[in-house]
Amino acid sequence: KSGADIITIHCESCKNQLETMRYIRSWGLKASVSIKPGTSVSEIEELLPEADMVLVMSVEPGFGGQAFIPESLDKIKELRTLLDERGLKTDIEVDGGIYCENVEAVLDAGANIIVSGSGVFKGNITENTKRFMEILKRHE
Repeated sequence: KSGADIITIHCESCKNQLETMRYIRSWGLKASVSIKPGTSVSEIEELLPEADMVLVMSVEPGFGGQAFIPESLDKIKELRTLLDERGLKTDIEVDGGIYCENVEAVLDAGANIIVSGSGVFKGNITENTKRFMEILKRHE
C-alpha cells in the first residue's frame, strides 16, 4: 500500500525463501532475492523461477564506501549463464563498491541494474552522474 512494487528478501535471513517469494508475488508484487558475498549462486537456484530479480551484494551489507569484491564478477557471470540457460528474463542487480572505474566490468559480467552510493555521492555528484551516464550509454 506504500507504493513498493518489488520486495527483496535476503536469502541468508529468511528460512522459507520460496514460500516467502510466492507470498510476495501473490500480492501482485515482484519478488527478488539477495545474496551476500559469501553465499554461492547454488544456494538460490531453486528460487530462480520465482525471482523477478537477483541482487548480488558485492560488499558485506552494513555500511557504504566499501571496496568492490572482485570475485563478485564471477558470481554475476555464473548467475547470468544459469538464467540464460533456463530462459529466464530475471534482472541482476549489483550493489556495493560500484564506481565509474568498475561499472563496465559489472555490466559485462551480466548485471543490468546498478546501485551506486559512494560512486555518485562522494565528490562532485554532477560530474559523477555524468560519467556514469556516459558509460551506461556506451554499454547499451
